[in-house]
Amino acid sequence: EIVENQRKFFATGATKDVPYRLDALDRLYEGIELRKSLIFAALKKDFNKSNFETYMTEISMVRDDLRYVIKHVKKWAKIKKVSTPIIHFCSKSFIVPEPYGVALIMSPWNYPFQLCLEPLTGAIAAGNCAVVKPSAYTPETSRVIAELIAELFPPEYITVVEGGRSQNTELLEEKFDYIFFTGSVNVGKLVMEKAAQHLTPVSLELGGKSPTIVDKAANLKVSARRIAFGKYLNAGQTCVAPDYLYVHEAVKDEFIGYLKQAITEFFPNADYSDLPVIINDKHFNRLLGLID
Repeated sequence: EIVENQRKFFATGATKDVPYRLDALDRLYEGIELRKSLIFAALKKDFNKSNFETYMTEISMVRDDLRYVIKHVKKWAKIKKVSTPIIHFCSKSFIVPEPYGVALIMSPWNYPFQLCLEPLTGAIAAGNCAVVKPSAYTPETSRVIAELIAELFPPEYITVVEGGRSQNTELLEEKFDYIFFTGSVNVGKLVMEKAAQHLTPVSLELGGKSPTIVDKAANLKVSARRIAFGKYLNAGQTCVAPDYLYVHEAVKDEFIGYLKQAITEFFPNADYSDLPVIINDKHFNRLLGLID
């Protein structure tokens, strides 16, 4: 019913109107501004994220993206003239940017606000309707996103479906015009398999390996601080966090010294009260297994 209603609304052509898109983007920007305290509280409950880290890694990134898109969407939506092949002489050729239609956005738990709202910004800017599926692992943030979207947009335009695996499964049985998925490789395979049944185009933003190379010519102190920052951000739960290091043997011991120094400076009093927690017992126990 949700998908069908959105398909009917898209068919009206309302979302193709650039002023309509800009109004939606402006409303989303203002809506986030007005609800910052609720977003801070939700990330604190789900993750123990401090307000500073929530603003830096979640809210500010979405706001910056929205500002950029609002500035450029008119230009992106314009019809672009291109040269005409000789075999079509006396004709004119041009490219018309067209939205896909009804998009499904499935977001992960590690940056639950940013990785929900960033793809949605792109979907709105391109003139699509959207069904947004936040992660069940972060229920407070999911609820805040659902309330935000429900207050700003009619469900036939943009709506949020909350829930877990069963909701994901049901959504993937529907025919969407585009799917944007962020998450694990295993679930990404399932998403692509389901999308292939309808020939639905997909964007898969999946986790991978992130080796970091430290050459002997590197500024070791700066490198150590940056690597420590990237690793400890979000308690290490970042898909592009430094995964393992290739350090030139000539500077290995010196680099490790700087790395220890950086970690000590980041946590001078062994006070971890503002550090995000590991999202659930499953992942906590998995990490304990890696330590063993």
